[in-house]
Amino acid sequence: MTPRIGYVYPAGGRQGTSFQVTIGGQYLDGATNVFISGNAVQATVIEHVKPITQGQFNKLRDAAKELQDKKRSTFRGAQSSTNITTWTAEDDKRAEELKKQIAIFLKRPMNPAIGETVTLKVTMLLNAEPGERELRVGTPDGLSNPLFFHVGQLPEFTRKRTELVDEPLTFTQLRNREDTKAVPPNEMNIRIPAVVNGQILPGGRDRFHFSATHGQHLVIVVSARQLIPYLPDAVPGWFQATIALYDSNGKELAYDDDFRFHPDPVLHYEIPSDGRYTIEIRDALYRGREDFVYRITLGELPYVTSIFPLGGKVGASTTVALKGWNLPLASVAQESDTAGLHSIHVRNKQLVSNHVPFTVDTLPEMLEREPNNSPEDPQPVTLPIIINGRMDQPGDWDVFQIQGRAGEEIVAEVQARRLNSPLDSVLKLIDANGRQIAFNDDHDDKGSGLNTHHADSYLRAALPENGAYTLHLGDVQARGGAEYAYRLRISAPRPDFELRVAPSTVNVRGGANVPLTLYALRKDGFTNEIALSLIDANGFLLGGGRIPANQDEVRVTLTAPTASSDKNFKLLISGSALSHGQTIFRLAIPAEDMMQAFAYRHLVPAQELNVAVSSRYTQKWSVKPFTQVIIPMGGTTKLRISTPYNPKQTLSLELNDPPDGLTIEDISFDRNGAEIVLRSDADTAKPVEGNLIMGVFLKKTDDSKTNSSRGNKRLAPLGILPAIPFAIVAQ
Repeated sequence: MTPRIGYVYPAGGRQGTSFQVTIGGQYLDGATNVFISGNAVQATVIEHVKPITQGQFNKLRDAAKELQDKKRSTFRGAQSSTNITTWTAEDDKRAEELKKQIAIFLKRPMNPAIGETVTLKVTMLLNAEPGERELRVGTPDGLSNPLFFHVGQLPEFTRKRTELVDEPLTFTQLRNREDTKAVPPNEMNIRIPAVVNGQILPGGRDRFHFSATHGQHLVIVVSARQLIPYLPDAVPGWFQATIALYDSNGKELAYDDDFRFHPDPVLHYEIPSDGRYTIEIRDALYRGREDFVYRITLGELPYVTSIFPLGGKVGASTTVALKGWNLPLASVAQESDTAGLHSIHVRNKQLVSNHVPFTVDTLPEMLEREPNNSPEDPQPVTLPIIINGRMDQPGDWDVFQIQGRAGEEIVAEVQARRLNSPLDSVLKLIDANGRQIAFNDDHDDKGSGLNTHHADSYLRAALPENGAYTLHLGDVQARGGAEYAYRLRISAPRPDFELRVAPSTVNVRGGANVPLTLYALRKDGFTNEIALSLIDANGFLLGGGRIPANQDEVRVTLTAPTASSDKNFKLLISGSALSHGQTIFRLAIPAEDMMQAFAYRHLVPAQELNVAVSSRYTQKWSVKPFTQVIIPMGGTTKLRISTPYNPKQTLSLELNDPPDGLTIEDISFDRNGAEIVLRSDADTAKPVEGNLIMGVFLKKTDDSKTNSSRGNKRLAPLGILPAIPFAIVAQ
């Protein structure tokens, strides 16, 4: 089974220190290695603990009862001359072992996805770069999914991990123990500046006490949802932390449960007098479990709350104004020779601030100017243009006038929420007669996987006639202020695309095939086909490397090179396509397809595409021909594959997540392989292109009586075939 990890605790540490880390997950048997992105951070596995099964627990319980009976018999017999039962030191030792194992079972996490634990020793060298890393666990079955792991600069205080056994209960107490519905607050004394680490259990609260002096600008930054962006089995889908600050008398001085649209809270408070202060963290809904992990950074920290403008032009130096707390500068000069998303941060006394996004483009730029609040006083602009502006006050509107021709197509796109601005934009395109031509409030962007409210507006419209038009930009909630900044692009469509590849961790045997999903995030009406390829392939092959025109995703196969020993690789996938006669290239960004609150799915970006290749033997399969298989709607087509011939084996083939209406009608095997008849149902199938992913299974005979009614057959997976390009077409 593929190893999975659900939390890391603590989720980081300080440069130049060594410390223990606990990982909760599933299918972690044989965990031997840990891989942390970047350099100067090392980790080794100390221990793996796996909860026992219900059957094993029953046996332990019976053994414990026998020991209890023996101890009682020994005690009663000590008063009798006929006593033949002896209680030994070995019995004492065995009783304690049983007690501990029973307690582990009774107090195990109810969620099996975090039921196993792996203990690590982590060493961070002094030259480890501060910031966010990715941590994966390696087992004989491959690499786990990544989780965020942080390198910090400040002293760290870590609350004792939620222990499975933290008090010597008797067998009877363990058996009759009720699940804790609320736990008393955990208290700890710390010195600031610092990072504190903890976990929240149901109803739990953690409190940290520290001394502060008059005039200090205390900044408290909570990382909770940042560490584990989405929980699949919790509503709203993450640990919703709250933070409160109290004085020595228990009076609440400040409170926050989010920072603008970010679920993680951030507090700033100017200390009024020398004294003792306390922060308290809990879940807003009083939930909790082992994966409700947090890191709180507090002290006189540099923190950037907003910047203006939110971006600049390629090759130009842009003066960026900074707002925030404990900042050494009021502005910085930002320049880049490459278009795309960059970041800004500052240092104050060697402490690194938070990173804020800054985007760079190739189009001309200008600043919004006031007054431009109404159609009677619009700001004229010439296309193409990017306007940097902000909603200066609540209820503000910014109106821009453009000149257009009949049939001309324009795009207006706001970048604000994706660039850390709280603006919830709305766009309206109005003609000279006051008629609304186009309108948009929210526009989904799958590339923004950490945003659950896609608040940036986008509209695309063909102008009906020659003349002047006004574009109105406002905040749909009628809010405003210096931090409500935006970038507004007005231009002709610029067809383009981005790519995502999921999952970001792939496990495969040498010579075998494994499926991947490539997502095309098409922009401004881009519809062309996208060719996919590996960069520095290292012996890997990409099967079905093509995203058909007008489609947003495709499943491909990655064929690994044969391996004499287990090895990990970092791969890059590139996509190329024609747009307006020019070839554009885009790298596929690795991502995790994560579920939020039982229903919603998000592509959360990862830093690396890691492939673990196992040296274990696998059979090889090929498909002939590799050309596209055409399947008529309501009809059939034949496909030939090559399989290793073994008259003693009975093979079966199954389609893996095929399109609607496509089935295998018949399979016939011979010495040269197999012939497959594919059928497309006339009623349910639709015209579509892509790749067929087909699994190969070995039919095994099961002689047990239990399975006799099922024909004594079961399927054992042998692997998958390389991707088979197909097209379902209308007859």
